[in-house]
Amino acid sequence: MNGPGSRNPNRTQAMESLQVVVAFGSNLGDSMALIGAAMERLEERSVRPLRRSSLWTSSPIDCPPGSPVFINAVAMLEPLPGETPESLLAFLQALEVEAGRRPKVVHNESRPLDLDLIVWSGQTRDTPRLILPHPRARERRFVLQPLSELEPGFRLKGGDLPIAKLLEGLPADALLRVVAQAPGPERGRTAAQG
Repeated sequence: MNGPGSRNPNRTQAMESLQVVVAFGSNLGDSMALIGAAMERLEERSVRPLRRSSLWTSSPIDCPPGSPVFINAVAMLEPLPGETPESLLAFLQALEVEAGRRPKVVHNESRPLDLDLIVWSGQTRDTPRLILPHPRARERRFVLQPLSELEPGFRLKGGDLPIAKLLEGLPADALLRVVAQAPGPERGRTAAQG
């Protein structure tokens, strides 16, 4: 029985299972449509509808001079049974190629779609192909700001500060602002969260 002092195990399990975070970026082509389409495809790999941030503009960081402004977002998902960080990474990379991404010629060059696996339910990886949590996520306002829209108290890993606190230490981005609500039925908090 779930009285006032008891925990609801189903709610706790659902919250913990939503801790797979993917970041979306685009600064070539119809960025909003590309990110929306990638979110729809990613949702096929989730047990529940994605939790989606709004779409944000951000300055190109460490990109070649004259690079266009980025559109960014994040989504949280509960992966299908049998999915692993490595299999999801391969899926994300295939989506990038489908959207027209070519092998890098110039570091941080413009791209139609950039998908990063940020966190996978507290798991860590340190291989040539995958590092979890994402090694630069805590330095990227364009990742943390949309994620804070969904979960301001979220921690990238156990000992980290909540992302709302990490954001306080990052430089401002004059271009960072919401430009559109993310397409799809599940934005922000889930219905169970109120």
